[in-house]
Amino acid sequence: MSVGHGAAREFSRRAIGGAAIAAAGAAGLTGLGSTTAAAQATRGSDGQTANGRLYELRSGRHSLVVGGVAATVLSWRVDGTEMLLTHAPDDIGEGWQGKTLLPWANRIDQGRYTFGGEDLQVPINEPDRESALHGLMGFTEWTPVEHHRDRVVLEHLLHPHYGYPFTIAFRIEFTLQGNGFRSTLSARNAGRTDAPFGTANHTYLAAGGERVDDVVFELPANTYYVTNDRLIPTGKADVAGSEYDYRTARPIGATEMDTAFTDLDRDSDGTATVRFGRPDGSAVQLWADRTHGYLQVYTDDSPETDRPARAGLTVEPMTCAPNAFVTGDGMIVLRPGQTHTGSWGYRLLD
Repeated sequence: MSVGHGAAREFSRRAIGGAAIAAAGAAGLTGLGSTTAAAQATRGSDGQTANGRLYELRSGRHSLVVGGVAATVLSWRVDGTEMLLTHAPDDIGEGWQGKTLLPWANRIDQGRYTFGGEDLQVPINEPDRESALHGLMGFTEWTPVEHHRDRVVLEHLLHPHYGYPFTIAFRIEFTLQGNGFRSTLSARNAGRTDAPFGTANHTYLAAGGERVDDVVFELPANTYYVTNDRLIPTGKADVAGSEYDYRTARPIGATEMDTAFTDLDRDSDGTATVRFGRPDGSAVQLWADRTHGYLQVYTDDSPETDRPARAGLTVEPMTCAPNAFVTGDGMIVLRPGQTHTGSWGYRLLD
């Protein structure tokens, strides 16, 4: 976990510049023209889509479109080919596609947890599983601070909520790099008391064929979470000998996963790398730094829209385990003035 004092800049001063950037974006994608499908969204007079203002980045063969709502990764194209399982900016989407999840990732069982000696209750937004799912910012628009050809920076100040009485200042940067893109999130406790925190991202990679069954998948995880029928962990198990052992690359096959993993193998710099060999011949990697100790894999078996099942999958880089606010497993505690920073990204191998 990367945590330090004084690492964050003052968000309020940045918001002034962000207002000017937002005004420049009222006609569409801020600062850049576009011919991508994502740019064809119907926008209101203030430049809004269902996913907020759109920010397009370009560099070489790559383009990226970020929606201001939930700092959503809406599109990643390489030579004009869409790499993600995504949706149009005018649609709300389904399954949290592309969203940055804050201030917790995954579920809080029955929305109840105890922190600092206080019993707290957040709203349940997954009633069938009696869970509070994916935080409080899934439909919140972030403020633009900087937008360049290959980089965008957004910020949001989360004020106290019922059940989450903490103030957190968030800053996120998306950058196109030589062979992919990078996301870096900083979270600063702007309040006067300790605050619990966790984050993840829910971007789906397209299968590169009809179904994920044919994706050759390598997942550097040694342990998976056993859950009840509401996907709340009840224990851990070694992946060895299980259907979830993808430490050596092999096709996903018929395995269905909505499964959390941990105990990740890492490179010498602390990076954990997930590898996807897609049927179209492309080789894609998801990487996550040491601050992300958990991965949630979902093979999109039950989409709630008319898109075909298993047309893509999400591997969510998470800083905490499911139900972390209850169990403490991976939960980050930010002291007043303290900042957490972490990065993850996708890259295409040539």
